[in-house]
Amino acid sequence: MATYTLDINNTEHSVEVAEGTSLLWVIREYLGLTGTKYGCGIAQCGSCTIHINGIPTRACIMLVDNLKEGQKITTIEGLSENGDHPLQKAWIETQAPQCGYCQSGQLMQAAALLEANPSPTRDEIKTYMNGNLCRCGTYMRIVKAIELASEEQIATR
Repeated sequence: MATYTLDINNTEHSVEVAEGTSLLWVIREYLGLTGTKYGCGIAQCGSCTIHINGIPTRACIMLVDNLKEGQKITTIEGLSENGDHPLQKAWIETQAPQCGYCQSGQLMQAAALLEANPSPTRDEIKTYMNGNLCRCGTYMRIVKAIELASEEQIATR
């Protein structure tokens, strides 16, 4: 067992876990932040996408041992305090979620895209979101939600 201090959603957490524990399990099981989902366990579906220093990262394969001191981790719970991020509002408006299982990973991937490129083209959205899978097949609603959020962010700047 080892003790790790993690900055998650701008709050410092100290956890004692076995070395080699995935960050996903630390987030879900030890810290109770269950918005980040377990999907495939091999970084192929994107359900577990979080941000580490703003970079979308698959938490299922990131070992807590490999985190560097001072890295800032953001989960879906940290995307916005009140669920009012432009993407969250657009997700609801376009009715993007079906079962909802992949949605936190989709939102986190999309948030990173809009942070890097506030006005992506439809093709740029599709390319950037390509690695996040949706078993319900709501890809066109997801693309529309990202376009809508992009328009809102640009309008409010």
